[in-house]
Amino acid sequence: MALGGLDIGSTGCKITIYDDFGNYQYRAYRDYPVSRSIGEHEVRAEDIWQSVCGVLKDVAIRYPGLRALGVTSFGESFVMLDEENRPIRPVMLYTDPRGGEECAELTGKLGKTYIEQITGVAPHSMYSFPKLMWVKKHCPEDYARAKRVLMMEDYIVYLLTGCAVIDYSLAARSMAFDIRKLCWSEEIFRAADINPALFSKPVISGTKAGRILSCMAEKLGLSEELLLVVTGHDQVAAAIGSGVFCTRHAVDGAGTVECVTPVFEGIPADRGLYDGGYAIVPYVSPGTYVTYAFSFTGGALVSWFIKNCAKAEIKLAEEQEKSVYEILEESMKDGPTGILVLPHFAGAATPYMDEGAKGVIMGLTIEHHASDLYRAMMEGVVYEMMLNLEHLKAFGICPEKLRATGGGAASRVWMQMKADILGLPVTSLGNAEAGAAGCAMMAGIAAGVFNNLEDAAKALITEKETYMPREEMHKAYQAHYQRYRRLYEAVRPLM
Repeated sequence: MALGGLDIGSTGCKITIYDDFGNYQYRAYRDYPVSRSIGEHEVRAEDIWQSVCGVLKDVAIRYPGLRALGVTSFGESFVMLDEENRPIRPVMLYTDPRGGEECAELTGKLGKTYIEQITGVAPHSMYSFPKLMWVKKHCPEDYARAKRVLMMEDYIVYLLTGCAVIDYSLAARSMAFDIRKLCWSEEIFRAADINPALFSKPVISGTKAGRILSCMAEKLGLSEELLLVVTGHDQVAAAIGSGVFCTRHAVDGAGTVECVTPVFEGIPADRGLYDGGYAIVPYVSPGTYVTYAFSFTGGALVSWFIKNCAKAEIKLAEEQEKSVYEILEESMKDGPTGILVLPHFAGAATPYMDEGAKGVIMGLTIEHHASDLYRAMMEGVVYEMMLNLEHLKAFGICPEKLRATGGGAASRVWMQMKADILGLPVTSLGNAEAGAAGCAMMAGIAAGVFNNLEDAAKALITEKETYMPREEMHKAYQAHYQRYRRLYEAVRPLM
């Protein structure tokens, strides 16, 4: 028997398989094309579905008796289905610029504060509802044909089981979900003139959606006993898969996007939290929530540097049969570089939410080498996260330890740097696929393999190494961080 986690991303989907004891067994991946043009950022729902079918068929060959499968997905984007469950139009990604006027219209009707208090997010065109309002206004014939509006998690679960259910955390990425009552907001649907019957039933993370349809089981080669379980938004799944269940801990997702996800109890009364772009998202235990502090360029910034500025190191790595990361880190000096990198190479996320922000490199001299600039890229990402943690502290959200996952967690240099700059212990986890692990944990609980989250965490989560902050290094970094805190305000008027 086996358990699986299906993680549906904006450019590809992956499934990871574990045995009933939590041991990693297999991974399959399929990507799909994304179309980006001026005014439109889209992906085809049919391509996502075909890729999901592809990874499930791969798994079926090796594990036809797959017992339970948890599902997570990226947020905001939705698919509109007609009466025969066929997609009506392409899926708009959160970066798609459409929906701005509609967001302003809805905010004008209800007020910014009201929307924040109900939904846990500040009004923004990236969310589902403004974009659905755009479709209704500009493509009324498409809206009229729609029989269901599904986000990616419930889209896949619905096609596999015939059951339309969506987890609270993913529903919260719509800008139409009441995070206190844990249901769709009648007031927001009414103000937007959107039919609530189009949407899936909101349920708590870990809910059983049901067994796979017989026709799907036959098509994919899977057992008809396969149980599908909704896990939620991908960042929530990663928090579960990192073992972050208490307010003392936060997960540091060191992937393409750098995202720190802390857990807290209760909804802060101070609405200032929303001004920084922070969301309040229902979590797995009643009364607990998470928020997302993130930078659009985490690992993406490091990759950009290597691709464009480390050609000699790439060649040397090939000659020595090492990774380019090893080459750069071996020649790196321990401690602050003195170079400040504002990592807004793809705009600024929290706490600025400034699409027009640009990246900045300040403090270079002819004495600096490629390894110094490489390290400075890492420092900039961590400084940005420290800025976020300072903002969150003002609202009583104060993690005492980070649990790191993603590709960046494999870098001992970066992990130690994070501990030193942030002044917090950082534990790297053995499983880079935290989202898939979180799905498998929830699937295992639903299937009766594990008793609870703690039991599942013991089976699936392995702690590799804990990096403790070094006091002298922390003091040294603090001097440069104080300069960094003023950098955005200093250079933004020049952009």
